[in-house]
Amino acid sequence: MTAAGSGEVIALVDCVSFYANAERVFDPSIASRPTIVLSNNDGCVVAADPLAKSMDPDIMGKPWFKIEAWCRAAGVAARSSNYELYGSLSGRVAEILGRFSAWQEIYSVDESFIRLRGTPAEVEAIGQEIRGTVMRLTGIPVRVSIASTKTLAKVAALGIKKVPAMNGVLDLRRYSPAQLDRILDSIPVTDLWGVAGRTGKKLAAIGIHTARDLREADAAWIRKRFSVVMQRTVLELRGTRCIEIETQPAAAKDQLIYSRSFSSKITSDDELAQVISLYAQRVSARLRAQKSRAGYLTAWAATGWADERSVAHTAHVNVPLATPSDDPIVLTKAASKLLATSFPVDGIRYARAGVVLTDLRDVDGAVPLALFREEFEGRGVGRALDQITRKLGRDAVGVGLGGLRAPPGWEMKRAMLSKRTMTHWDELPVAAA
Repeated sequence: MTAAGSGEVIALVDCVSFYANAERVFDPSIASRPTIVLSNNDGCVVAADPLAKSMDPDIMGKPWFKIEAWCRAAGVAARSSNYELYGSLSGRVAEILGRFSAWQEIYSVDESFIRLRGTPAEVEAIGQEIRGTVMRLTGIPVRVSIASTKTLAKVAALGIKKVPAMNGVLDLRRYSPAQLDRILDSIPVTDLWGVAGRTGKKLAAIGIHTARDLREADAAWIRKRFSVVMQRTVLELRGTRCIEIETQPAAAKDQLIYSRSFSSKITSDDELAQVISLYAQRVSARLRAQKSRAGYLTAWAATGWADERSVAHTAHVNVPLATPSDDPIVLTKAASKLLATSFPVDGIRYARAGVVLTDLRDVDGAVPLALFREEFEGRGVGRALDQITRKLGRDAVGVGLGGLRAPPGWEMKRAMLSKRTMTHWDELPVAAA
């Protein structure tokens, strides 16, 4: 744990209503309309801009089928989740932020921490420059919240959202200790970064209700009663920096999952076989991307909890692999063992499925003897698939049932999908003079 250096601060740069504003970048027709973005299969609202929230403060999480008529009548623009567009715009925003600081942590798709230095006036001027540059080069509005620690930067972000007069930039150092006390007094402890609802209930039970209450608590006692993570939050609220910016990318994941809900229910072995084949191949591509091999595979399929037309059932299989592998054929064969446990009775309608890879090892680790490897391993099937899909798209080729060109009817429904203008040649924007 280190104290913040004199004049050195952490800035949290977060994109304003990122998904909604990303949709507006290439569609000026919705620039002034309330906009929402829906979850997979156009299920429920996962993002809404301030205009939409002002019309319905509880719109987040509402099922689309319940609000569709109201949204269309009120002129609300609804869009399916366009992950390709959001990912490419997020990368551009992160690249621009890297021009302002050598210390950058990409925290999420719409947030980055960067380290700056200067007086509050100097740093706020940099913040305004960041806002202008990102807006000019990407069309995405951002806020810049500045403080001596990450946790206090998150506190500053809460203030910016509530006070538009701040013009999107706030350095918390501009406030006196007495003013900061009043600010922390106004923030429920559950609004703090890293304090979940369950933890908030435990804190409330011992008389800690606000951010100031937590700051004033005994740090050693908090660690003993809760965790070292909560102790760090206490210290960060006091201005002692103990959660540093992580400038290095996260290490390879120790578990990879590919799971989806279906746009229409799966009712036959043939359909489920294609699902599992596709999912195994897609998760194998992620495995190769992080240069790992898997030693264990789990596959499952489950009915929907609210589907009254289906017999409730979950098919599940665990498959230890003879040798760790990243080969799509090996993983597809392993995942296909799920079919032996599926549809034990009539009337089952699977709503979702997934393939999970665990026991991951570095690809450059110990290589199994050829005697124990599948005959087709070592032929570079996975690498060949990766090269083809990078050039021609994910659906261009596959192994077995995963290579059928006819689009399956159960694939994720995105009926209101906007164009993927930054990643697909045939969907590039058209400019009219």
